[in-house]
Amino acid sequence: MDVLYFAWVRERIGVPRETVQTDAETVLDLVEELRRREDRYEAAFADITALRVAVDQELTEFTAPLKDAREVAFFPPMTGG
Repeated sequence: MDVLYFAWVRERIGVPRETVQTDAETVLDLVEELRRREDRYEAAFADITALRVAVDQELTEFTAPLKDAREVAFFPPMTGG
């Protein structure tokens, strides 16, 4: 599955996207797998309450299932102006 990172999440991890092989059942499971990879992922996902997530381009919760998902995107809340 493709994992996309935006704004400061991308800056902390150091890449805008990557392809991940995972057996994660939920977004939260995926986050836990990523956090165990390296310190940069731990830093990016230290406070998931400061993040939003989309699965296959639809906003969702971290409890969302990943079955058949092709893409997960992580980004901070957006503000308008």
